[in-house]
Amino acid sequence: SARTMLPLLLLLLPAAHGIAQLRYKPALTQDPRLEGLTTASTFVVDQPHCVFKDYGDAEIWLVVALDQATSSFNNSAGPGTSETAFQSFPNPVRAYMTLNATLGSYPCPKPAGDIRVLRVGSETSCAQDETRPTCNGPLPGPGPYRVKFLALEGSVPVAETEWSAKIMLRTAKPPSSITTTGSGHSAGMIAITTILSILFAILLAGLMAMLVFCGSDSCGGSSTFSKPEPVSVRRYNTHHVYDQPAARL
Repeated sequence: SARTMLPLLLLLLPAAHGIAQLRYKPALTQDPRLEGLTTASTFVVDQPHCVFKDYGDAEIWLVVALDQATSSFNNSAGPGTSETAFQSFPNPVRAYMTLNATLGSYPCPKPAGDIRVLRVGSETSCAQDETRPTCNGPLPGPGPYRVKFLALEGSVPVAETEWSAKIMLRTAKPPSSITTTGSGHSAGMIAITTILSILFAILLAGLMAMLVFCGSDSCGGSSTFSKPEPVSVRRYNTHHVYDQPAARL
């Protein structure tokens, strides 16, 4: 009976501490205006608008955890402590807290037309700075990761969302996995390029042969020039006309 009671006690533990379980699951944003929703070190989630509207005095934190660490995360571990510092993630810290905001940062309803998202992993300047344990630093691997939002009043957790589904980041293909043969479409393009290269080489060779051939005397009569005969101009003496005296009457 002790074994059956233990899971029940674990489920009732948040309620005993007065932590409200909110029916909201964070997710990658679906806004078509955004690109790069996941990269090799970041991902983008929607902001929790209208989720914590009953907790106006709370500070809302994003908890980022390894998938296998969600069940063991301690909500009482405060942000900025050695238990939740980004610089020790993912080992020995398995989940860290970052991107704190007040309720005013998540207005309800969300302003129409606004892009309201959180890019997790976007800060590089504080990744190694241990004086900033809540740094939103680049994620160290492809994951999978899961996130949730946690509201604190002072240092006391008062409400939390569900954990998100698994989030995988992009990974670069190793050079050894890149094939050089390509698909059928790329093979066809290679064949066309080869044929065009051969035709161009033949055309170029023909043009060069024609230039060499026409540079010699055997290329038609149009390129042979005969030396013009000298033109002799005969000289003529001009007959001078003299005024003759008028006939006498």
